[in-house]
Amino acid sequence: MTLPDLTGDLTGAQLSAAGVERAADVLRPVVRRTPLELSVRLSERAGVPVLLKREDQQLSRSYKIRGAHHLIAGLTDAERERGVVCASAGNHGQGLALSCATLGIHGRVVVPQNTPRQKRQRILALGEGLVELVMVGSSYDEASAAAHADAEQSGAVYVHPFDDPRTIVGQGTIGPELVEQALEAGHDLGTVVVPIGGGGLISGIALWLRERHPDIRIVGAEPAGAASMSAALGHGAPIGLTELDTFIDGAAVGRVGDLTYPIVRDLVDEVVTVPEGAVCTEMLALYQTEGVIAEPAGALASAAVSRIDAGGRAVAAIVSGGNNDVSRYAEIVERSLLHEGLRHYFLVTFPQEPGALRHFLEDVLIEGADIVVFEYVKKNNRETGPALVGIELERATDLAELMERMTASPLTIELVPPGSPVFSFLL
Repeated sequence: MTLPDLTGDLTGAQLSAAGVERAADVLRPVVRRTPLELSVRLSERAGVPVLLKREDQQLSRSYKIRGAHHLIAGLTDAERERGVVCASAGNHGQGLALSCATLGIHGRVVVPQNTPRQKRQRILALGEGLVELVMVGSSYDEASAAAHADAEQSGAVYVHPFDDPRTIVGQGTIGPELVEQALEAGHDLGTVVVPIGGGGLISGIALWLRERHPDIRIVGAEPAGAASMSAALGHGAPIGLTELDTFIDGAAVGRVGDLTYPIVRDLVDEVVTVPEGAVCTEMLALYQTEGVIAEPAGALASAAVSRIDAGGRAVAAIVSGGNNDVSRYAEIVERSLLHEGLRHYFLVTFPQEPGALRHFLEDVLIEGADIVVFEYVKKNNRETGPALVGIELERATDLAELMERMTASPLTIELVPPGSPVFSFLL
């Protein structure tokens, strides 16, 4: 692989390993050197040491402060006077807010309306009265268009979350830090797994690793429902997704960057997609086993570890953020159980006669199965009582026996598949 040809661009000189190292010098007095910790759980599963780079412990609980502060710190006095504006799914806005408070600069953060409340509140708190929050649209891309329009109208400097060379090299400072820590701990680092949204983080890390440690594999991980980098690689250029699942809000970008795409194309070894349900399962495992509170995008890289070939050497996965809203945990548990095959939903038509429900409980349900949802769908029918029934199993393999019992039952029972429109309508 060769470096992307950016030499004809005014930004080209900054997009290099040396540019990342200069950014590290700027950021060293500001950002934390976050821990690199061994995950026994993931190591046992992968058969090699798996290390977690804990950017959830970074200032503003996300790596985004690295890119935002590096860009803003380099502004001229005249640019600082005009103020700054950005679009964000939450974490980049927090980085900008913290930088504005540190440097005494006014700013505006434009976020989608579905941005978790916790992230919105943190933006305002970190900004210390210098930052205004604006909510627009339902996706990062809509917020980005509004932020660009704001910059044109107001003259504020647009602080891009991923597609600016100053942001890219700032975020890339995780690379030298991570490798240094792995060497200090005596690990033979063979692979680095990096979450992908717009591509800024993995681009910055790839620029540094390819020049300084070309033997280390670089793997990108992106949500299956927002796989914009995979789409760009398949198309041969950045392309907007027609459908976007915004659950993993920190990585739900509909179109990757014009700068980040060629870097990923030429320098990254592999890009894998991870189902949202698998990310939820990993979030819960991180919390219950390692005591790590990760947001969905923060668990993306470690969720991808089981999907790659480690090649017998240590793997490092970046926990990119820990700004998770506690009110989302019910949905996280639900998505995890569905992904693991432990929770299923059925439409059951009960005849309005004595013993129908008892038959279902005693003759259809298997040992260890729990009813977690029971709701009549239509209550004014005198002959039948259709009900939505949610069942949680002890093991995913128990579904086969349960389906056999349902088939043998005189009741009319229909499995509601998770991907069907009926499922999304009922739940």
